[in-house]
Formats: sequence, C-alpha cells, structure tokens
Amino acid sequence: MNLIITKDQVTAGLQAVQNIVTSRTTLPVLSNVLMRAADGKVEFTATDLDVTVTCAVEAKVLKPGATTVPVKKLFGIVRELNGGEIEMESDEKNVTSIRCGSSYFKIHGLAAEEFPPSPTFKDDKKVVLTQEGVRGMLKKTSFAVSTDEARYVLNGIFMSFKEGKMTLVATDGRRLALVDEEVDLSETSSGEFIVPAKAISELNRLLQDKGEIEIKFGENQASFALMDEKGISVLLITKLIDGNYPNYRQVIPGEAKERVPVNREELLQALRRAEIMTSEKANSVKLAFGRNQLAITANAPEVGEARENIAVNYKGKEMAIAFNPRYLIDPLTALAVDEVFIELIDELSPGVIRINGPFLYVVMPMRLS
Repeated sequence: MNLIITKDQVTAGLQAVQNIVTSRTTLPVLSNVLMRAADGKVEFTATDLDVTVTCAVEAKVLKPGATTVPVKKLFGIVRELNGGEIEMESDEKNVTSIRCGSSYFKIHGLAAEEFPPSPTFKDDKKVVLTQEGVRGMLKKTSFAVSTDEARYVLNGIFMSFKEGKMTLVATDGRRLALVDEEVDLSETSSGEFIVPAKAISELNRLLQDKGEIEIKFGENQASFALMDEKGISVLLITKLIDGNYPNYRQVIPGEAKERVPVNREELLQALRRAEIMTSEKANSVKLAFGRNQLAITANAPEVGEARENIAVNYKGKEMAIAFNPRYLIDPLTALAVDEVFIELIDELSPGVIRINGPFLYVVMPMRLS
C-alpha cells in the first residue's frame, strides 16, 4: 500500500473512528485501525467487536492495499506533524513508513486479514432520513437511557419503524422519553430493535446538521451510513441488544387533570438553582402549583433550602408534587422550544412534559417529605 494524503484528511478519518478503540483488549488487532486504500480513497476502520466505525476520506492512492496500524500511535504522530502532504507506505511485513517534510516514522502493524470482517446488510430493511432530524430525536431521548446493567434491555434506545412513523423511546424505569416523526417507509422496511448506548453516543458525536443518514437493520445488527455531498463518509455498524423492550405505552398516564404552560428557560434556570440545595439524602424538588404561580422549593436539612416563584397560567386547585430535579433538568436542556406543558393528575401519579410537537416525557414523582 502506498498513498499521499493531507494531514486534514487523515485527522478527520482517525477522529471519526478512534473513540471505539479501548486500551484494554485481549485481541492486539483491536488496538489498531484498519487502513484500506483504493480508488482515490482511504477507509479507516476501528472496532471493539460490538461497534464498528468506518470513515472514508480522499487520498492519492499510488498502490492499493490494506494494513492495520496502532490507532493511538498513528493519531499521535499525525497530530504533531507540521501539516502539508503525508506519504504512507506499508510493506509485506505490515511496517508502515510515514513521511512528511523532514519527519520520518516507521510504525509496526498487523496484517489486514487479522482484522474482524464487517457484516453486510440486505437492502430490504432500509430507511433514509436527514442527519439533522435523527440527531434531534436522539438528543430528546438519549439522556433517559438506563445505566443499570442488570436491566440490559433498557441500556439502549428502542427504535421502531412502523405505519409511516419512526419512534424512539428511552427509559430507566423512573422516567421515559419518547419522540416520533413521520417517515417514508416501504412495505418491507418496517421493524423494531434496540440500539446500545455506546452506539448511540457515537451517533450523537458523528451526526451533522446537513446530509442524509441511511439506516439498515437485520436480525441482530444495524448500520448507520452518514452521507455528505460526496456520498457515504462514515459508516457505523452495531450489534443490537437482544431482548424484548417493555410495553412503554402502559406507563403513559391517562388524561391529565391539569395542563400548565411554562416558559422552558425560566423553569430550567429555577430548577438548576434549586438543585444546588439538594443532597444525596434529600434529592427532591417540590413544585407547588397555586393560583397563577408555581413555587419551586428544595430543602435538605444538612445543606439548607431554596425557594423561588414563577408566574404561570394556572387556575386549578392547589397541588404539590416532588421530583428528582435532574429528571426535569435533562429534558428541558434537550429541548429547544420556548414553552413546555406540565401535565398532572395528582401528587402520586407520574408527571408528563409535552411540547407543541412530537415529544413526550413521563417522570415518576417522589414522596413529599
């Protein structure tokens, strides 16, 4: 393999894939990036056997071929080079030489054949969407994914493609975030699956404001191809979480007795201030609704207390309900609207946050002390 490439292109390729590589691995080749050069492009691929990311960048390929190189070493070298063009050449022993100006490096790698092969997908289970749309949906749900490994089916986002809709759901058992959008689905492309948290965090990092994303899925794997104007640039393949996602419709409360419009930013700032006065033992904030006002209070005996009033349009009977402040701050931070609606039944039933749009958030209340 022999090629000439700019520093910017190598950096872009390595930055897209290197997050996947873990320092502790039993297989030495998993610490390496697979470089495959052909047809004016170099593909950089990294994997941890659960998630695989490939990024294709432009290069002048003098001799096509493939090798693997320790990704952290290669990135460290490229980052410190003084820009300009870089020539890379690997021999039959998988030693790659790197030349840039007066700098010269030799780096020992492993054969491309040792790198785990990537799976292929059929075209029947395929959906094409905008990157911006999917990025927004992930932002509105990914904060609610469970980190409790004992409930592994909740350690990811549930994706459903049915009846002309794409639905994303995340829950940790104490709160649930749901968003759906109308999408163009073919008859064969309906299905549902659970994407693990690691793949979700990589997608959150890789998705752009422009371009398209092509989602393909099979029995136990899914692929996300991020396309820019030049075609596919980044491909993420992930194993899916095996198991049945719980019936999330069951936890969505029935008709609310009160629906209170609140300024999102005002409520968010008040909750952030109140959260300062909570502790591990007393980790709740009380929302007391009275005539045209919402009183937000936090009281931790060993810390102190906070109290703040917000003007709201509320005409119902007086009601107080307590929540973990973080469980209200997360969705309010993820949303970009001016106004949210808090829906309540009573002090003991779950609260619901909605917007004028396809978003729903359910949160369990805490005991009022």
